[in-house]
Amino acid sequence: MKNEIKNIFFILIIFGVIILNTGCVNNYLDKRETVVYGKRNSHDLTYELMHPKISNGTGIVFIVSGSWRSNPDDFKPIYGKSFLKRGYTLFAVSHLSQPDATIPQIYEDVIIAVKHIRTNAKDYGISPDQLGVSGASAGGHLALMLATKGKQITGKPSGLFRAAAVFFPVTDLLNLGDSSENLDDGGPPKRYRKVFGIDPDDLAEWKRVGYDLSPLYHVDENTPPVLIIHGDKDALVPIEQSEQFLKEASNNGTTVELIRKKGKGHGWATIILDMKTLTKWFDKKLINNPKH
Repeated sequence: MKNEIKNIFFILIIFGVIILNTGCVNNYLDKRETVVYGKRNSHDLTYELMHPKISNGTGIVFIVSGSWRSNPDDFKPIYGKSFLKRGYTLFAVSHLSQPDATIPQIYEDVIIAVKHIRTNAKDYGISPDQLGVSGASAGGHLALMLATKGKQITGKPSGLFRAAAVFFPVTDLLNLGDSSENLDDGGPPKRYRKVFGIDPDDLAEWKRVGYDLSPLYHVDENTPPVLIIHGDKDALVPIEQSEQFLKEASNNGTTVELIRKKGKGHGWATIILDMKTLTKWFDKKLINNPKH
């Protein structure tokens, strides 16, 4: 239980309760607004739109999710300071949390959010074909789902995003390895058995759903460049999840870079500083090399 609380705390350093003064962000943030992109079970689904004072015409979508739980207030402008400074328009997408929504429904809803952003991109002063996506933990999982399956959503090889950058994502739900969530029964992760919308004891159905919701199995030559930052002592989402994704990407001729944080677990106290690394990645892939 202590480890679980610790893990959640570290995720909240990025996508949780603000612990830093946001005044310094005001130099780069023009305005912020809440946008409703849909409904789920009578609840409004929203994203926080943050406009930079000087736009570079490019947007970054952050999937705000930990343990597939989400809160519209969890992403603070301070977390996007380095992005706003560089002129990126930010979209912090939230979703209805499990168990009120199943994980397949959550994935459906973040797709709707991205479609909404792309449809209204010109009104936001950005290009719908020049977007990046990011997230941590469950947010990283959902971000990689959008990055790897985007071509199926748009019907075009270019998909939804030109680049992705994530922290410690789940990439293979069917092979959890040494994760503390692995019951070694071939079924869903132990704390999430009842939130995939299926009978968790029906292993044939689980294999279908787990495969469909695992980014690893959707990597191909059209997958956009991906940066992953992952602690090599992560007990919840072992680094092997990212290493296997890297291997699969290499086999398909896709660019994936993995930064291993030595001795770090599922989050670390200085993780907010790594947002600058993500900014540089998007600069490289979206601004300096828009075609990847």
